[in-house]
Amino acid sequence: MNAWLAEVKQKMEGPVETLSKEFAGLRTGRAHPSLLEPLLVEAYGKRLPLGQTATVSISGTRCLTIQVWDKTLVKAVEKALSVSELKVSPITEGQTLRITLPELNEERRKELCKIAGKYAEQARISLRTIRRDGMDKVKRMEKNKEISEDECKRYETEIQKLTDVAIVKIDASLMQKEKEIMTL
Repeated sequence: MNAWLAEVKQKMEGPVETLSKEFAGLRTGRAHPSLLEPLLVEAYGKRLPLGQTATVSISGTRCLTIQVWDKTLVKAVEKALSVSELKVSPITEGQTLRITLPELNEERRKELCKIAGKYAEQARISLRTIRRDGMDKVKRMEKNKEISEDECKRYETEIQKLTDVAIVKIDASLMQKEKEIMTL
């Protein structure tokens, strides 16, 4: 496989991986530390991931405990939690914050499915951009006589196959996540 074609393939894996990380942050009815991974905390003049300011652990099926390392960051972590899409209010005990995740009602489950759909669409848009860039490069190479017309068609077909495989992965991830969210 051509080096730049391998690069296109690697770039196409990026949106799929990003999507799985975003899906990890969507609630499915059970507490899990990955729910808080997308959370950014205003700390030391920067926006840092929660995992760089605290330790998150599970303390029940619907309860998470957050042990903040620096007591000056407790308020910042509280704020990040309260403005997040999780819609939770932490209980603070010194440098420890506890959040109890409410039961998901039908309306909230549908809302989470819509959010999951938006994440999946963003991943598809990223893939289409990568595909377009790859196709443009192939056309430039043909125009500059670096490759033949047949090679151009073959590369375009290969890029489309890579795109189709990535789209199938995204759609399968979305279906799985929606199933998890809607399961009581």
